[in-house]
Amino acid sequence: MKKFILYIGILATTLNSCSDFIEEENKAFGSAEQYYLTAPGFESLVNTNYSTLKDIYGGDPWLFEAGTDMYSEGRNQEPEGLAKYLTLSSSSLGVDLLYRTCYTAIQQANKGVYFSTLTESSSTLETRVGELKFLRANAYFLLVQTYGGVPIVLDNFNSAVTSFDRNTAEEVYVQILKDLNEALPVVSSAGYTGRVNKRAVLNLMAKVHLTRGYETFAAADDFTTAATLADQVINGQALNVTFEDVVKPGNEMNAETIFSVQFSELSNATGNTALGNSQNYWFGPYLGAAAAGTPYPNRSYTLCPTVYALSLFEKGDKRWESTFMHEIFTRYYDFYTSADKSASKVAHFYEPKWFTQVERDAYLASHTNLGAIKAPATLPPGYHPWGSYSSAAPSGADYNLIPVRKFDDPKAPYSGASSANYNTTPITPATNRSSTRDFIIARLGETYLIAAEAYFNAGNSPLALARLNEVRRRAGGGVVGAIPVLTSIDINTILDERGRELLGEYHRWFDLKRTGTLVERTVLHNPKVTSANAFVGANGNLKILRPIPQSALDLNRNNNFPQNPAY
Repeated sequence: MKKFILYIGILATTLNSCSDFIEEENKAFGSAEQYYLTAPGFESLVNTNYSTLKDIYGGDPWLFEAGTDMYSEGRNQEPEGLAKYLTLSSSSLGVDLLYRTCYTAIQQANKGVYFSTLTESSSTLETRVGELKFLRANAYFLLVQTYGGVPIVLDNFNSAVTSFDRNTAEEVYVQILKDLNEALPVVSSAGYTGRVNKRAVLNLMAKVHLTRGYETFAAADDFTTAATLADQVINGQALNVTFEDVVKPGNEMNAETIFSVQFSELSNATGNTALGNSQNYWFGPYLGAAAAGTPYPNRSYTLCPTVYALSLFEKGDKRWESTFMHEIFTRYYDFYTSADKSASKVAHFYEPKWFTQVERDAYLASHTNLGAIKAPATLPPGYHPWGSYSSAAPSGADYNLIPVRKFDDPKAPYSGASSANYNTTPITPATNRSSTRDFIIARLGETYLIAAEAYFNAGNSPLALARLNEVRRRAGGGVVGAIPVLTSIDINTILDERGRELLGEYHRWFDLKRTGTLVERTVLHNPKVTSANAFVGANGNLKILRPIPQSALDLNRNNNFPQNPAY
């Protein structure tokens, strides 16, 4: 048995519920351990496991998105090490987030599996154990992608252990797939209701096989297995939900959602800026005071789309207007609250890449309320021409970047202004976790792209193109050819399409790391990382994996625990 330090301590048993229907309840039964021996108590324990997802995905996004080709800092600074690599070390700000939160989830899952052998029998017991193993596998998958080999811990601990060993990445993948294969036959086969079901398990299995397929220890059939599993998830379902409805606030439980972290206004009642998620907070500029009708958190002005990210979209791609708030009304939320938008004044317009002079002139002629043109060569106030509003924009003025709106939450309360310098005066995570929108971890659009990537790597380009072009068909409004049908495919084609479809959805760093393109594409497209030398660490090793957090190493009495090679 591998030894393990309880990095995050013994968990409380009163974590917040995952959703309206996944709730904990202990009616003064006695100790938690006694309560878990009852069917309702065990159900409560399993529900606590779903709550651990809130801290994995609800807080800071740096380990998911920073330091990639699609986002770089704007007016406010991101954590220096994770954003720019040169100073990345085991003590860097934010590097421990997934280590802490994922091991919290793993310990809770272990507790659930342990009590499943002691609690009273129920009709759902076996199903709940399958759910626990899925949640444990998901946590280990995040860990192994981020840090490489990590300790495999399968026992329930009730006191701190001060020494632990490090497993290899290969061993971690074996354990992940073992958990998923054991979960698959026992979880529900019903449609998605917020709990793990067979479709969610198959989807994660597909992505695990796809990711392992790039490793030196890959199984020979990993890519073909990933493609087969992804097609089982798809099961003939076309992408018939419009992209606008996929990202529409309040529509997170649409027909294409495979798995999500569920939040609710009720669960945030006692901490309306601390218990939700912060996905609505990132990917845009500061927009002014909340009293003026601008968004609750006013954006962070840190993770901002690069020129590359913005240039991915082409004329006819409905994802442009559904991803970005390309027209901002005088009151931002008029977009969501005004049934008749014809009376709403457009205060800011962000010109897309494909606009011609004719299209610009036509827009200005029909939107004279943007402001009077001062001179023939001068655009009116509020008109942002193409090339002026990416993360590379020279000025940090309000509205200087195009806001990402696909995560907007009109029901979220205002949660405070951002820090000007995240490295010296970091935002307290509780100040921006105000959104109660569900956080979608897996959806069918990405499954099509998993299938495309898997088929491509398995040598089946025709099927890879078929899966990818289905995503593009929906992007064109459901009309084949509304945007060009692709006739050739490579890994860059796939990454470009993932960028369009999944912008901001907490996948990008993993995409680049998985495909071996992190250094090349970040240097090519991120204006704050201009040389591959930024990735060079100890003894010439590249900083691809993140370092094992120094705080974990300091607590470990096992001196034979290697740090990752570049640190």
